[in-house]
Amino acid sequence: MVTAENIQTYIEKAMPCELVQVEGDGHHFNAVIVSAEFHGKNMVQQHQIVYRALGDRMKEEIHALSMKTLTPEQWKDANHR
Repeated sequence: MVTAENIQTYIEKAMPCELVQVEGDGHHFNAVIVSAEFHGKNMVQQHQIVYRALGDRMKEEIHALSMKTLTPEQWKDANHR
């Protein structure tokens, strides 16, 4: 069974990230992903980047993944309010 740690590692190895936090129960996962790769992209495009990073794992291992994607600037703004 896939774990939150597995998903975090898959994402970190496949794309440059400043932060990846994944929590879940083995079936449903929530992720916060901060990456400069998201600059100039809308939310759908950002999520597609993460889906590409996870590849076939999204079909085979990971059944439900909710994610919040942010640029480093958005992350900094969100945490300094």
